[in-house]
Amino acid sequence: MTATVPQTAPTSTTPTPQERRGRRSQLARDYGIVISIAVLVLVLSVTTDTFLTGSNLRNLADQLVVVGILACGATLCIISGVFDLSSSAVLAVSAIVGVLATQEFGVAAGFLVAVAVGALLGLVNGLIVTGIGVHSFIATLASSIVFRGVAVLMTGGAIVYPLTDQMIDFRTLNYAVQPIGLTLASWLFFAVLAITWVLLSRTNFGRSLYAVGGNPEAARLAGISVERTRIMALVISGTCAALAGLVLASRAGSAQASLGTGLELTAIAATVVGGTSIMGGEGAIWRAGAGVLILQLFSNGFNLLGWDTTYQQVLTGALILIAVSVDQVLRRKRK
Repeated sequence: MTATVPQTAPTSTTPTPQERRGRRSQLARDYGIVISIAVLVLVLSVTTDTFLTGSNLRNLADQLVVVGILACGATLCIISGVFDLSSSAVLAVSAIVGVLATQEFGVAAGFLVAVAVGALLGLVNGLIVTGIGVHSFIATLASSIVFRGVAVLMTGGAIVYPLTDQMIDFRTLNYAVQPIGLTLASWLFFAVLAITWVLLSRTNFGRSLYAVGGNPEAARLAGISVERTRIMALVISGTCAALAGLVLASRAGSAQASLGTGLELTAIAATVVGGTSIMGGEGAIWRAGAGVLILQLFSNGFNLLGWDTTYQQVLTGALILIAVSVDQVLRRKRK
């Protein structure tokens, strides 16, 4: 008599309709931004004679730096469910303190002090948002006004400069590095991009950011400190703002209270255009880089083609609206 081997019921690997919708929406988010960049590069390559020249590409890379560094910090904040509207004001204060510290202690010390000040101001934002419970939009908007006022008080409304014999070293971020010819500022941006990418995609802290931004209460029940995670996101954003401020100050060889005004909105716009969800819990650092690249490709294209830059503002606003609308549509399809 032959023994009968019990048969195991086959496990179905067919994705559910909800899973299929989720995959399609993710593909649309991923490939849509990549295709957009490819189309822009193709159009500019065909319509201009100078887009693909080495000098223009190096210039394009340099244009990415300041907004790109700010966008890296903004991405971490938005994924965790908070906004940082004070980054450009932190940028200005950090740059001014960096110049003043340079006058007293030298360039290297000045740069380090500037970065420390940026992190400290980010910590202040974090404590206000998590300790007092003020919504991050209002809290950082108010702190940006305070920080700008502090910048004016420190400078008396004037422009501050390093000492004459410090100027060459102070402008070091503006110098090109051979053989490619990219500036040190460009390499700094790539470094920030790499570091924040590792933080977000390869560490427990990055997973905490997604969890806190996606569902704060569930994250809290899972043992994640929502407050600490958001404070760290704002500290990193402040540090990024300080680095961006040093780049601008190094380029100009000076700093002033109005430095970088409005750049926080451009950074948030680039983050959203790149596909990071404004609702939190979704996004990636590469998306920030892609969003910044798209905005700068439009800017570069308008300059090369000699078009009225007024239309560029209209186009940028339309891109932001489209990006937010697409995010909402894809979220509804996944439900």
